[in-house]
Amino acid sequence: MPAPLTPQSPLTVRMFSQRLSATPRGARLARHLALAQLHTWGIPHGSSASDAVALIVAELAANAVTHGRVPGRDFELRLSLPTGSIRVEVSDTRAGTRPSKPGDVRPSSPLDEHGRGLVLVEALADRWEVVDRDAAPGKTVRAEVDLPGWLSLNGPAPLG
Repeated sequence: MPAPLTPQSPLTVRMFSQRLSATPRGARLARHLALAQLHTWGIPHGSSASDAVALIVAELAANAVTHGRVPGRDFELRLSLPTGSIRVEVSDTRAGTRPSKPGDVRPSSPLDEHGRGLVLVEALADRWEVVDRDAAPGKTVRAEVDLPGWLSLNGPAPLG
């Protein structure tokens, strides 16, 4: 006789992934999609976490379109809710050039037309890094924003 099944709570995977055209329009769409997904996950528009993620997505998508663009290839936006934070990942297909690493980002001068994107990411993200893209070639910039009260998004806290 087989052992009785142990009841298990349903598991909800909180992950979003979308490939977008490596154009300014694709970068704008990435920001809008990220905000909509956060709202779906119960992170309201205008909250500090939503605002931080919106700016991070906007900057990373703009960088992917401007500096990581390879003609005919898309960039990818991924969002997930690991324990206690929101993870943003933006991947492009350009090999070779890599952005500065965390801690190495230097502020631009007031008259510079470029160079503020990663400064904003460093200021808004609780953690970030640059890693090789899973499906080479290319790179992924991953940033995390801590999410106070994350248990309310994932159901009640376990007892005991």
